[in-house]
Amino acid sequence: MSTILDRWDISLDELTQVVDGNPSLHGFLIGYIGEFKLRTLWFSDQRVARVHKFDDHDRRHKNDLAIEYQGHEFTLEVKSLQTHSIKHDAGVYRGTFQCDASDRRTVILPSGRKVETTCLLVGGFDLVAVNLFGFRHEWEFAFALNRDLPRSESAKYTPAQRKHLLATSVKISLPLAPPFVGDPFILLDRLLAER
Repeated sequence: MSTILDRWDISLDELTQVVDGNPSLHGFLIGYIGEFKLRTLWFSDQRVARVHKFDDHDRRHKNDLAIEYQGHEFTLEVKSLQTHSIKHDAGVYRGTFQCDASDRRTVILPSGRKVETTCLLVGGFDLVAVNLFGFRHEWEFAFALNRDLPRSESAKYTPAQRKHLLATSVKISLPLAPPFVGDPFILLDRLLAER
């Protein structure tokens, strides 16, 4: 099988120049490579029966990944650090990740009311997996339950709406602090016990 370099007739140095010269491309690549690394590092484990990636344009399945664990399906959103947000001081890495949809769409809240937003819904997926590569240039991930993520504080939503909308920008640090953990199976087992 030919490599992408062969197919595009480009050298590794040239591809590096293209990626380095285009921050948006860098972001897309880190995001998709992060999904790939998450699958290989965590979900190729024998405890996971199946991993499925939804098509990015499939409006019926809004999550990045679904896994089958102990006979139950769990959904994940996979996010990456915003490069410009990364700080390192006194042994602690700090950063921010975008926790929102790629486009504005209409969502239905539990009340039945519709809201046009880029916010993700509370309960819209089970876990967030945050790619921490930007901190130490190692493929590390942090995991949190959807329900434990901060809510939107945007004034364009009513207080009742904000209870059901996740914040679009979330702070994270390494060493990890609650609600984040370094092992998704801790959270999956917690969710299993509740089902």
